[in-house]
Amino acid sequence: MSSRQPLSVVLIARDAADLLPECLESVSWADEIILLDSGSSDGTPQIAARHGAKVYHSTEWHGYGKQRQLAQSYASHPMILMIDTDERVTPQLRNAIEAVLEQPPADKVYSLGRRNLFLGRFMRHSGWYPDRVTRLYPRHFSYNDHQVHESLETNGSGVTALKGDLLHLTCRDFSAFQWKQFAYAEAWAKQRYHQGKRCNFFSVFSHTLGAFFKTLILRAGFLDGKQGWLLAVVNAQYTFNKYTALWALNHSSHASSKGGL
Repeated sequence: MSSRQPLSVVLIARDAADLLPECLESVSWADEIILLDSGSSDGTPQIAARHGAKVYHSTEWHGYGKQRQLAQSYASHPMILMIDTDERVTPQLRNAIEAVLEQPPADKVYSLGRRNLFLGRFMRHSGWYPDRVTRLYPRHFSYNDHQVHESLETNGSGVTALKGDLLHLTCRDFSAFQWKQFAYAEAWAKQRYHQGKRCNFFSVFSHTLGAFFKTLILRAGFLDGKQGWLLAVVNAQYTFNKYTALWALNHSSHASSKGGL
């Protein structure tokens, strides 16, 4: 009799009807699929249900970290695979995951290497590959509370890298990608501001220039061709938006304390 550990795939989603079918097909072999919907109006819950997912709903949004925590709470199996609707599990990665599930239960977490799509090219450099993310883990682990750039709290456990890629359709539509970047930058700035972080005027530009140099040179973005150069600019722009938003929050707070002077 097989002692394979059963697996719950967990997703959070909103208005992902165009992405969801291919994503769910790539994990159709899992023992359970949980999808937490955040008020979709494009039929996302119905599509998920047709693909055999258990669908739950939450219209309140408290950030990505807490949303993942809530979604995971609906899972019933001991192992969790957390993915996004714009990600796909490749056959090689599935084989690596299945090999883990065949092993006796252990207090280990596993990272997956992502291949990120940017303007028609799966990047090989620029800091976007292998872009490891910790997504396969026993259910007693959980995500932190960060509003954006949330991560799994590993509590000191070792992280094992699995073979195989998780395809990530990061930037299929540049305008939509930019709007998401703006939202991330705003959420990042608000979170840091409430944590008491400060940002002076000149550090806005030092961080921005640093992001461009790091992507293009230190992370060999130039080897990704035209997309590598464009991504370096995009990363610099995102960094500029983050730190300018934080500076603006600090500045407006300081002005208010001085009576608007």
